Amino acid sequence: MSDLHSGQQLPAAPVRLRTLLLIRWIAAAGQLATVLIVHFGLSYPLPLTLCVITISVLAASNLAFATMRSSRARLADGEALALLGFDAVQLSCLLYLTGGLANPFSILILAPVLVSATILSRRATITLTGLALLSITVLAYAHLPLPWSPDVFSLPLPYVLGIWTALAVAAVFISTYVWSVAEEARRMSQALSETQAALARAQRLAALDGLAAAAAHELGTPLATISVVANELSREVAPESPIAEDVQLLLSQSERCRDILADIAAQPEDRGGMLFERLPLSVFLQDAVDDAAGGKVAIEIELADDSVGAEPLIDRRPEILRGLGNIIQNAEQFARRRVSLTASWSEEIVRIVIRDDGPGFPPSVLAVIGEPFISTRSGGGDHMGLGIFIAQSLLERSGAQMTFRNRGGGEVAISWPRAMLEMA
Repeated sequence: MSDLHSGQQLPAAPVRLRTLLLIRWIAAAGQLATVLIVHFGLSYPLPLTLCVITISVLAASNLAFATMRSSRARLADGEALALLGFDAVQLSCLLYLTGGLANPFSILILAPVLVSATILSRRATITLTGLALLSITVLAYAHLPLPWSPDVFSLPLPYVLGIWTALAVAAVFISTYVWSVAEEARRMSQALSETQAALARAQRLAALDGLAAAAAHELGTPLATISVVANELSREVAPESPIAEDVQLLLSQSERCRDILADIAAQPEDRGGMLFERLPLSVFLQDAVDDAAGGKVAIEIELADDSVGAEPLIDRRPEILRGLGNIIQNAEQFARRRVSLTASWSEEIVRIVIRDDGPGFPPSVLAVIGEPFISTRSGGGDHMGLGIFIAQSLLERSGAQMTFRNRGGGEVAISWPRAMLEMA
C-alpha cells in the first residue's frame, strides 16, 4: 500500500468497451431523435442530410468497434481517450450545423469530459477538457445560424461570450471535482483490496505457523528413531567400509534436523541471550549466511561503495534472519557457482540485493511469485514454493518491500526504511 502514502497517482482502472458502447448508442439515439423532432415536429429547418451523416458516423464507429472487439474487452486509458475525443469532435460538428453555442444542447459538450473524469486518468481528463475548451471557442465564432422562424435568430456577442465562459468554467470545475471524487474512490478501493490481500497472507502464514508446530511435534519421534539407528550404524560399520561416509552423513543430517525442529518449537527467550543484540549490517548478513548456507556454492557479501552515512545497526530479529535465510537457501539451490549479497544504504533506505547465477525465475512465475504452493524456479522438482512465501511474509512484517526479477540469474531486491529497520 505504499502508493497510497507516496502521493503518486494510481493508474485508472481499465474501462469495459461495453460501457462506452452503451453510452455512445444512447448519445446517437438522443441526437437523432432531437434533430428529427426539431426539423419535423417544430418545423425549424435544419441541414438534415448533414446532421444525419454526422450522427451516422458515430453509429458506424460504434458498429465497427462492436465487430472488431468483444464487448467484454477492457480498453486501455489511451484507447478510451481516443473514443471520447472522437465523440467530442462529432458532437462539435453537430453543434456547428445547428447554431453553435446558441444551441441549448451545447452543454452536452461537457458529457465526454464528465465520463473521462469518472473512469479515466488525470492526463486523459485534462486532454478532453482542453479539447472541449477548444471546441466551444471555435463554435463561439464559427457555426451555421440557428434556424428560427420566421427570421434567423442571432445572439449578441456579449451573451455568446457569457455562454462560452459558463461552459469553460463548468468544464474545468466539473472535470476537477468529479475526477477528485472518483480518484478518492479508486484509492479507497485499492487500499481495501491491498488490506484484504495482506490479511489473507497473514492468515495463511498463521496457518503455516500451526502446521510447522504440528510437524515439529509429529516428526520428533521418528527423527529420534533415525538418530538412534544412525548412531548404532556408525558404531557397527567399519571406518574403511564404503558406506561409512554415507552413515556419517545420515547422522549429521539427522542432528541438523533435530536442531531445526528444536529451534522451531523453542520460545524466543529460549533461543539465546544474543537474540536482540544490535549488529552492524555486514555482521548481521554474515550471521544469516552462516545459518542458511549449505556449502553448495560460494556466497559472497559485498558492501556497495556508494552507500551514504554510517553502516546501519540492527537487532538480530528472528523474522529478518529467517526471511533472509529462506531467500539465500533458494538462491543457493539454483545457483551454478556463486550467490552474492550486496548491501547499500543511505540516510533513508537500506537495500539488500541477493543474486545468483542460476536459470532465473520463469516468466510465468514472476507475476505470481510469493504466493504459496507455487514453485519459483524451473527444475524445482517437488518444491511447493512455500520458502519464498514465508520469506516475503516475514520480511514484510519488518517493513520490507521486495521485488523479483531476472538479471543474469534470479535477483531479489529487499529494501527497508532505515528508521524502521534500526528501530529497537
